[in-house]
Amino acid sequence: MTHVLVVEDDTATASEIEAALQDHGFKVTLASDGREGIIKALSSGFDLIVLDRMLPQVDGLGVLTSIRAAGNTTPVLVLSALGSLDERVRGLQAGGDDYLTKPFEFIELTARLDALLRRGQAQRPVEQNNQLKIGDLVIDQLRRTVQRGERKITLLPREYALLHYLAEHADEMVTRTMLFEAVWDYAYDERTNVIEVHIGRLRRKLDAEGETPLLQTIRGAGYVLRTPQ
Repeated sequence: MTHVLVVEDDTATASEIEAALQDHGFKVTLASDGREGIIKALSSGFDLIVLDRMLPQVDGLGVLTSIRAAGNTTPVLVLSALGSLDERVRGLQAGGDDYLTKPFEFIELTARLDALLRRGQAQRPVEQNNQLKIGDLVIDQLRRTVQRGERKITLLPREYALLHYLAEHADEMVTRTMLFEAVWDYAYDERTNVIEVHIGRLRRKLDAEGETPLLQTIRGAGYVLRTPQ
């Protein structure tokens, strides 16, 4: 069972996160301040760490710096009400693997944790000679070309970036927020349908008539580029 350390000083938020992660099938250990977070992170083998940015005793960046200096490489997702680009960069530079701005939906949190957990595992797409392969879909990362079987697919730059991100996370559900941050490099705005428009165009190019659909929508949650079984 995946074991997650949650370092969060707000007891109500910590309890909500704990319940959501347990419902997702994770085992959860809580720490209520930065010092306790460091001690627990270094004394037990966790699969993931959820770390609040603003903590008493030692703040989140201090926790990150300390555990990385001690050689701990556990994937860390930073939670913060500080959502500016500079703050996100500081969190990642300190050793964080992902950054989620408060307030957030728990489906977003679990999707990001699943993505961190799967990095480097066998489900990753086959990568050879600078190519990503998902079934009969081949993405040449040097030439920035895409081909499915014998059919060449012409993509606009943004469509290619979107497909490349989905391919890097093949068989993982990625949310709209994750796509905005990775492909558009700004925070998700619920009022825009730009993701849906680009996904629709990309799907029409990827999945021709008679071919097994690769790009699937998870209603109310996000999208997945799924390897054909």
